[in-house]
Amino acid sequence: MYDLVIKNGTIIDGSGKERFIGDIAIDGDRISAVGSISDAGRETIDASGKLVTPGWVDIHTHYDGQATWDPLLAPSSWHGVTTVVMGNCGVGFAPVRPGSENFLIELMEGVEDIPGSALAEGIDWQWETFPEYLDALEKLKRTIDVATQVPHGAVRAYVMGERCNDDSIPTEDEIAEMRQLVRDGIEAGALGFSSSRTLLHKDVHGVYVPGTFAGSDEMLQLGLSMKGLDHGVFELVSDNLGDENEWQWVQEFARQTGKKVTLIATSAAAYENGKLYRIAEQAREQGMEILPQMAGRPTGVLHGLQSSFHAFMGHPTYRSEADHLPLAQKIEKLRDPSVRARILAETSGIKSSTLGTMDELMARVFPLGENPNYEPEYCDSIAGIAQAAGKDALEVMYDLLIANEGKELFYQPLGGYQNYNLEGQRAVMQHPNVIMGLSDGGAHCGVIADAGMPSFIMSHWGRDRTRGEKLPLEFIVESLTSKTADTYGMTDRGRLTPGLMADINVIDFENLRLFRPEAIFDLPTGGKRLVQRVEGYDYTVKSGQITFDHGEHTGRYPGGLVRG
Repeated sequence: MYDLVIKNGTIIDGSGKERFIGDIAIDGDRISAVGSISDAGRETIDASGKLVTPGWVDIHTHYDGQATWDPLLAPSSWHGVTTVVMGNCGVGFAPVRPGSENFLIELMEGVEDIPGSALAEGIDWQWETFPEYLDALEKLKRTIDVATQVPHGAVRAYVMGERCNDDSIPTEDEIAEMRQLVRDGIEAGALGFSSSRTLLHKDVHGVYVPGTFAGSDEMLQLGLSMKGLDHGVFELVSDNLGDENEWQWVQEFARQTGKKVTLIATSAAAYENGKLYRIAEQAREQGMEILPQMAGRPTGVLHGLQSSFHAFMGHPTYRSEADHLPLAQKIEKLRDPSVRARILAETSGIKSSTLGTMDELMARVFPLGENPNYEPEYCDSIAGIAQAAGKDALEVMYDLLIANEGKELFYQPLGGYQNYNLEGQRAVMQHPNVIMGLSDGGAHCGVIADAGMPSFIMSHWGRDRTRGEKLPLEFIVESLTSKTADTYGMTDRGRLTPGLMADINVIDFENLRLFRPEAIFDLPTGGKRLVQRVEGYDYTVKSGQITFDHGEHTGRYPGGLVRG
């Protein structure tokens, strides 16, 4: 008798091969058999008419703090994710010198919009070194597995102290110490090393994060600390991937180590004439793996009264009379005709060249509604709605903002949506070097709720898309499972194959549905975060144990720490 048998499911096994009807048998935390299984199980799931897939492997999250206090790791666990990789973007919480913990909290708060008060209250600092951090992570059982990377920001701060944020050149001794810290972390089980070189990333005081201005020699030397080890990935966020100098050291790292680089390019120059993807292809021809990372849609800033941003945040009357009020009182105040008239007559105090004019912004902001549409047309935007109604766009925005008790949220895609469709996204998703990531689970608590990205990719690209071609489900499942797992060397998962980890989703695909994001206040100290709920995951199995049954947690915590 098996421990668990999943019967009669439509199996998409994560290999990219065609789906088939079959059964899966599980003993302990491993898959024992796949095919036609006659023996019974101590537990049985009837998956007739349902998709059976590996659990999603999400390689770009920021649960570095939350993983030390929260065994559930929602919202990712709600969405069929069974393994997450954190420690991205060069920020994290180890190594740390005693007394400097708040510096790393302020880095994470500034870069990833995670409330610093929640991190300060929630994290029990039981470590100084990175290996000690891994040991602390390993003590807590979870619904899912976590893996992490050594962050450049923490390493630089540990070694260089107050000089870590600027363009100070580390001494030879400091380089040697940083190299050793990185190598120690990888040897202890970190899956890689991460760094940020984008001006988008600042701490809560507006100071650029450590490593932003690090020289190419420092970047290469820290990467080469992984040379000769049996695992290790270099994750890099950079504004400089349009520059030859950046590519030189990236390719030199890949050439000398034979290890993978996964890139998030944050400047338009990197994408001109497909440069990012062209260089990745050339590198592959030379035996190197350089893997641009992307999401299934543009990152979406959410405007709204439940969010940390909306169009009237900079209006003097709003700031003085409504901003400080609880939501219900805020809506009551904003419904006052005289308050409405004063706010609409004012000019916003927010000045940002990236946002453009308010009219330009309203053409790129879309009400989500109860059934979010992440591929809207111009007519769905605030400007488009206003144009059709013969109204001013800000009047429309104001009235929708306070409707439905302030629950509405408004989607603003960041970049890549100038043509009001996702055709360009579809083409890039199919590029052989591209890997799926950037869900940012655990981060951007006040303005972004993209942790449900795997559910979006499945439902939109695999079923719902009407404004262009869809993508084959076999391709989608492979992209969310074996391809991401293999990138980080986690070859024990990501496929429904005997001997591999029994991480499995049973999905009612026709009824898979994302809800409008909402604000909840469940972080330590009552901190707020935006989350997005989902239905359609009948069961999620982690390490052979059913962890979610029709969206309800079963009380089981089979997850732990993945060491490289």
